[in-house]
Amino acid sequence: MIELVDLRYVHLGASSAVDASKWAQEIYGLEEVDRDNGRIYLRGDDRDHNICYFDGDPKDNTVGVEVADYHALDRAAAHLEANGVEVIWGDAEGAAIRRCMKYLTFKDPTGNKFDLVVRPFDSGRRYFPSRDAGVHWFNHIGLKTTDAPRDEKFWCTLFNFTSNDWIGDAPLMSFDKVHHRFALFPTTEAGVQHINFQVRETDDLMRSSYFFNDRQIRIVFGPGRHATSGARFLYFEGPDGMIYEYSCGVRMIEPEDEWKPRQFPFTPESFCVWGSKPDIPEFKD
Repeated sequence: MIELVDLRYVHLGASSAVDASKWAQEIYGLEEVDRDNGRIYLRGDDRDHNICYFDGDPKDNTVGVEVADYHALDRAAAHLEANGVEVIWGDAEGAAIRRCMKYLTFKDPTGNKFDLVVRPFDSGRRYFPSRDAGVHWFNHIGLKTTDAPRDEKFWCTLFNFTSNDWIGDAPLMSFDKVHHRFALFPTTEAGVQHINFQVRETDDLMRSSYFFNDRQIRIVFGPGRHATSGARFLYFEGPDGMIYEYSCGVRMIEPEDEWKPRQFPFTPESFCVWGSKPDIPEFKD
């Protein structure tokens, strides 16, 4: 089994990387940390970067996840190949783009692209936001899947993921104590479905909801509270139609909790206990 230790980044194609970065700074509240070879790096915590935009197809998404060391990466490559998954080893140029020491790439059965990275860079400077949105942690992603049970089996068999809840066929999975790091939502194509950063408190969500309304940023879900993770949330549309989320108060599952995963029906009430209705295709029955 491949032991993941962290979710590190998402690299996103954009119709305009410059415009996407401007939005991420002025609206989302991230910090731009570098521009290099056509790529723009941003962050919402003290790591080197969490999001990287580049000019390209907005459907060109890559997710970076971390393993512990070089030996773990070698073992991961052998394990993937033994299970019929194609592995492509990265070179020095690719490692420089990803801000890590070594990496390999692979795809899940839907075709979503991933980097397994070793020793991704942290930063000697603390995160300094471009606006006071309360952002402090790149927390999880939603992924598109063309077959949720198949992809759930892939992640929970080859990797140290555990499904902590389901909404219909959509599993909410984690490799650590956070309720979910990946959530798989059925659709007809590959890609990142949404990107989540944690904010510190509910007041941050509510301030942002008014901030967005004043600037005609399209809110697609919330404010609300998830039945699964217990997190308060706000989803909104960003550049090229990507969905971004703020949330706070996500459930942490400790070993002593003896957590029993729950099955929720695929209904609006399973997504929000406050009564907000999602305007997100993958969240609709």
